[in-house]
Amino acid sequence: MIQVNSLNKSYGAQSLFKDISFNLSGGDRVGLVGRNGTGKSTLLKILYGDETADSGEVKTPKNYKIGKLDQHISFSQDSVMKECIQSLPEEERYDDYKVEKILMGLGMSLEDMKKDPHTFSGGYQIRIQLAKVLLGRPNLLLLDEPTNYLDILSLRWLETFLKTYPGEMIIITHDRTFMDKVCTHVMGIDYQSLKKVKGKTKDYYHQMALEAEMVGKTIANQEKKQKELQAFVDRFRAKASKAKQAQSRVKQLEKMDKIDALEGMANLGFHFHFTPCPGKFIAKIEDLSMSFDGERWLFKDLNFSIEKDDRIGIIGKNGQGKSTLLNILADELNPVTGQISYHPAVKKGHFGQTNILRLHEKNTIEQEIAECNQDMSYKEVRSICGSMMFEGDAAKKQISVLSGGEKSRVLLGKILAHPTNLLLLDEPTNHLDMESIESLTIELATFKGAVVLVTHSEMLLKKIVNKLIIFNREGAFYFDGGYERFLEKVGWEEEAITIKKTTKPKLTKKESKRLRAQYNQEKSKILGPIKRELEKVELTICTKEEETEKLNQALIEASNSSDGDKITKYSIELKNAEDLIENLFAEMELLSSDLLEKEEELKLKYPEIENE
Repeated sequence: MIQVNSLNKSYGAQSLFKDISFNLSGGDRVGLVGRNGTGKSTLLKILYGDETADSGEVKTPKNYKIGKLDQHISFSQDSVMKECIQSLPEEERYDDYKVEKILMGLGMSLEDMKKDPHTFSGGYQIRIQLAKVLLGRPNLLLLDEPTNYLDILSLRWLETFLKTYPGEMIIITHDRTFMDKVCTHVMGIDYQSLKKVKGKTKDYYHQMALEAEMVGKTIANQEKKQKELQAFVDRFRAKASKAKQAQSRVKQLEKMDKIDALEGMANLGFHFHFTPCPGKFIAKIEDLSMSFDGERWLFKDLNFSIEKDDRIGIIGKNGQGKSTLLNILADELNPVTGQISYHPAVKKGHFGQTNILRLHEKNTIEQEIAECNQDMSYKEVRSICGSMMFEGDAAKKQISVLSGGEKSRVLLGKILAHPTNLLLLDEPTNHLDMESIESLTIELATFKGAVVLVTHSEMLLKKIVNKLIIFNREGAFYFDGGYERFLEKVGWEEEAITIKKTTKPKLTKKESKRLRAQYNQEKSKILGPIKRELEKVELTICTKEEETEKLNQALIEASNSSDGDKITKYSIELKNAEDLIENLFAEMELLSSDLLEKEEELKLKYPEIENE
């Protein structure tokens, strides 16, 4: 167990958190949430030892190992395999298959593993860093935005890996679906304090909403009491007979601790400026083909159309050409063959990975927004700046002093200001926190124009997309249907292909026996309590159903004898019993679902046992 007691951290006048405390028990997988700038990454750095708290302590057991995904890249070997194998314990340094398994899961090929890690892009270098952390098998994993540079297939693999990880972990991610699937608890930093809740993100936010409501009621009650006391003081202060009581009320007022209202956090507000486009089709794409060298074709003879209310998702592994296709649709690249016929009234808004480089460095944020739409008033410009969290004087900052994430928000602001009926968005959720992603999802779902987006967010795909362009080994193809229908009818080819077995040695009889014993022990420990609880609920249901039969019979007899008191009594008892049975069935369903999930996790953790 890890114990964190009364941590405080400030930077100058800005306090990130005050007196926060929490425990991590064995097997806790915790998702850490909170708005950008609340101190999530700082907390992870303090736990790892990269930073020190102003006060407080972190207690860890003896020989407890902590591993952290480091965004600072540092490689010492001339191949990815050599670099990663260093992370294994000394006695496992010849077990190449363990490295291959992790790297393949993160989207790297056997050929990639022979290459120098310095030759890869920044995104793939972060994957190598992630592989090194996972191979080290620390007791506690600290993962700060591990999903940022992963495609859907790698995300799905990492999700499975982390669900069966035997240690503890704290994960920061803006991907709500990923967090809900992986984590057992959600912990949030809000208003400089911290709350840990068992369950999914919805459980955490529900708890926070209840607490905010309670604070609001407490403040209202306090203000009412203060007004009553003050009214008494004002009325009777001058009367001799009431002077003593008035003075007592004054002292009560002075002693009352004022409860401050919770400080509101800024929310990104999304509202795209829609301009109508008559007709059914916005664009028709015919026989589109693209290659940069004339040999490797990203896609060939691609055909599809964009209707005015379409939500088209472009999906696939990194490096296959998704952003290239979007840039062609935005007229920023020319295809080798084919043509795009746009409706004359089309107005495009393009959010691209490199578009922030086109921001004018000497412009202020408000100038950059105002240039997009000459018809907007200064008040409207400032409103968009505020919705992108550049309020007050912050809107007068020059582009040159902004971080990459802030520049991305400016670019989003420019698209909001620009009148559009076709949105072309490349990973629009990067640099947004969870709450802002929720707001963006709602706005994209209700936007009156068409949307074409590149995204690795399965949540976004499931909620808004109705058509797909899918990139695979053969190129790209059009799919007329949403993401869940794609998974059901087609699925990811890489997940369907059985990867050639690596050089993992066959288990000896002794190792197999030891693994079987370990498997049985874990099975009993994990599944036993759930099965016992399930049996207990089933037995209670049987007992209560027998009770309802007796109550039904008693109610019939009371009705036949016209005994009003007994009819009322048995009716209430019967209603209570039926409500309890309904709740017990709901509980049984949850327990059964939990049992199946834990059984699947054990199968994934011990494939050798399951395949015997």
